Amino acid sequence: MSAIAQPAAVSAAARPVKKASGWDHLKTLIPYVRRYKSMTALGLLTNTLMGLVGAFPQLIIGMITDCISGSARTLSTLTGTARIALSPLLSLYAPMNRHALGLFCMILIGVMLVKGFLSFWTRWILIGVSREIEYDLRNDMLARLVELEPEFYVRNRTGDLMSRATNDLNAVRMVLGPGIMYSATTIVTMIVAVFFMVKLSASLTLWVLLPVPVVAFAVRYFGETIHRLSEQIQAALGTLSTRAQENLTGIRVIRAYAQEKPEIEAFDLANRDYVNRNIKLIATWSLFFPFLTALIGITFVILLGKGGRDVIDHRFTVGTMWAFYWFLGQLVFPMIALGWVTNIFQRGAASMGRLNYILHAKARIGDSARADEVSGGNGASAGRNGDSGQAAAEPESSVRGEIEFRHLTFTYPTARNEDGTGGGPVLRDINLHVPAGSTLAIVGPTGSGKSTLAALIARLWDAPPGTLFLDGSSIRDYPLEEVRRAIGYVPQDTFLFSDTLRENIAFGVDSALEAHVLEAAEIASISGEIQSFPQRYDTMVGERGITLSGGQKQRTSIARAVLRQPKILILDDALSSVDTDTEERILRRLRDVMRARTSILISHRVSTVKNADQIVVLRDGRIIERGTHEQLLALGGYYADLNQKQMLEEELERE
Repeated sequence: MSAIAQPAAVSAAARPVKKASGWDHLKTLIPYVRRYKSMTALGLLTNTLMGLVGAFPQLIIGMITDCISGSARTLSTLTGTARIALSPLLSLYAPMNRHALGLFCMILIGVMLVKGFLSFWTRWILIGVSREIEYDLRNDMLARLVELEPEFYVRNRTGDLMSRATNDLNAVRMVLGPGIMYSATTIVTMIVAVFFMVKLSASLTLWVLLPVPVVAFAVRYFGETIHRLSEQIQAALGTLSTRAQENLTGIRVIRAYAQEKPEIEAFDLANRDYVNRNIKLIATWSLFFPFLTALIGITFVILLGKGGRDVIDHRFTVGTMWAFYWFLGQLVFPMIALGWVTNIFQRGAASMGRLNYILHAKARIGDSARADEVSGGNGASAGRNGDSGQAAAEPESSVRGEIEFRHLTFTYPTARNEDGTGGGPVLRDINLHVPAGSTLAIVGPTGSGKSTLAALIARLWDAPPGTLFLDGSSIRDYPLEEVRRAIGYVPQDTFLFSDTLRENIAFGVDSALEAHVLEAAEIASISGEIQSFPQRYDTMVGERGITLSGGQKQRTSIARAVLRQPKILILDDALSSVDTDTEERILRRLRDVMRARTSILISHRVSTVKNADQIVVLRDGRIIERGTHEQLLALGGYYADLNQKQMLEEELERE
């Protein structure tokens, strides 16, 4: 960098980043509102009509008052276009006349019914639109969450994400529904009320509106405070949700280690922090509403003092004074609603900022520009694989299964600091070729990088460019869906959904046939145990498969992978929870499945990997040995030692 460029760079780096405003967060909602622009416009139209109709009751009450008091001319100060527009109604006026009084009362009832009708449709339309947008937002959030790679979930806690998807989403819906509706009602009501107040008495209107600048200042000050506190409350709720989710998920561990009391105390601290932050918000509200109420009271005192004098001096009638009073009363709701809407918008803006973090998150693993060229458009060709007895209703992949690593060195992105420093490589200079249809076995001590190697093949993490190839082309050049459709992956940490065994086995296969599900379960040696369950394949496995043993969960996961008939089968220590006899039975059945497929076996047991075409030994992220079972035994290294120890253990068990 040149000497001239350096000061500029330092200045740019030192410049503080501007914090996003509430509007910056909320403008993300504009495209969602546009989807329902017709319904929104109709709702705002009915709201405007409701505001216009809402001016009539005050005027009619003024006419009724003048009629009773015997004023010769009702609403005498009302002139110009306002009086011309009301001429059909004013023509019915007659002082001290029962017929006129009855007519005005009937008209008042009719006006209130029309206002109620318009109020119903305003709420039904605008609140309905807010629910539709909530539906769209929730779908978009889930779609984004399932697209994001594991790195995102390493950096973000599940409980906090759940809080954003529930509590924050509800706060945003309040902005779109009640927030917009009451804002529009407030604006229309204030415009109509102030218009007629000016027509009735411009000087009196100026007097009663003197506190308005103070109201505007109060709304701005309290609005900023509420926004800041709302952000803190939402963050505290995310922490609280995370604590609750982790305690519920890990309840068996908590009880096994007798940690109920410490966990309750930790939850109590998070809960108290959440409550204290809410109390601060309540304290702000406790100041805001009394302050508004005081200002409203001052306006009524001004009206009664100044307006009362004008009535006594015969500047206008009692009916005019009474209509003015009711118009001012009508402004009370907008002034109070202004505070409530301010709270809704500030809370919603804070919540939308948290939702935008998810909605704007970019998946770092995706399709490249060359993806379509490499796939050649063959990825979606339908058909049944004919190299095995079982089949699944899945499109056949164009991937053959040849895998090659070239000088791969990999460091987890989550191990690095924000400035890119820190975190050493998990894998170092890996060079490995796996021909299509062959079996690769990976062994090595814990933490040597075995599972990382498998995850890179499935593109759960992205290998550096030019280090991982599939069928001779960079794996990044394949469509992500094409790669993953070609893979059957049984991870080390088995996950089952809270559903039936049938649905768990058929997961990832559209319209799986019953015969295929049964055959996959048979290959995984789980069918006999399933048949012994009262509900067989309709047995609910509970959350994360809690009702099954570790071995049963692993075998269910193997059946799930087999049913897909993948071109690449990855078993990451998938037989660690089964006994050696069951392992041998599963491997015997899997040999037919693996015959024409590229298979990756990761295990600590020599018995699992001894028949592989190629075996590599990883240690500290490097390949230290490679070859067949016999070749590695002849080397007398790590693999030979591992084999000797396991043979000794088996002999001791037999004795």
